[in-house]
Amino acid sequence: MVYEGGDGNPIEVLGGVDLEVGRGEFVAIVGSSGSGKSTLLHLLGALDTPSSGVVRLDGRSYAELDADAIAAVRNRKLGFVFQFHHLLREFTALENVMLPLLIAGEDEARARSRAEELLAAVGLAGRMTHRPSALSGGEQQRTAVARALAADPLVILADEPSGNLDNANSERLHALFGRLAREFETALVVVTHNRSLAGRADRVLSLEGGHLIPLSGVESMP
Repeated sequence: MVYEGGDGNPIEVLGGVDLEVGRGEFVAIVGSSGSGKSTLLHLLGALDTPSSGVVRLDGRSYAELDADAIAAVRNRKLGFVFQFHHLLREFTALENVMLPLLIAGEDEARARSRAEELLAAVGLAGRMTHRPSALSGGEQQRTAVARALAADPLVILADEPSGNLDNANSERLHALFGRLAREFETALVVVTHNRSLAGRADRVLSLEGGHLIPLSGVESMP
């Protein structure tokens, strides 16, 4: 991935990145700030277009899809979890999780049933009718995880998901991520600086000099 710098000269952020993630696999990507981790997630999530190379989901290149098809992929085949939950504050936790399904045209009753199932799975069965302002930071982030799972995506992409949480809430979220890929049979790619979260992954890759380097364990994290 190449950007144009402020002086007009090209800046290469990613070069020679080769990554394949299977459904049910949890991959953690680590690296120093500015190494291109978030850029990589944006490419995987069809939020940015690569200056070269190919990004494929379920065997199909994003480059083959028009704008409407890309929007459908983001809504139905990809789930996103960011450092900040981005919940809609006027809606309850239940309504926030239902929203992607309703946008995709799902029947309201089925959307509600799916949202209730997911909120229960992330430990929020008793908090479904609460708005974000009445939820703790950890509960808000777990609601965001449930929302990401709503459409049964092929891939969930998470960017520093516990970066805004205290230790106790971080650990609870890490435990949840540790079982997400396996239980929901989705591919999970997480960018993180947190050793506890990375330690729960099936693979840990370090992004260095635009390349992904496999690490033997979190003890070798940069």
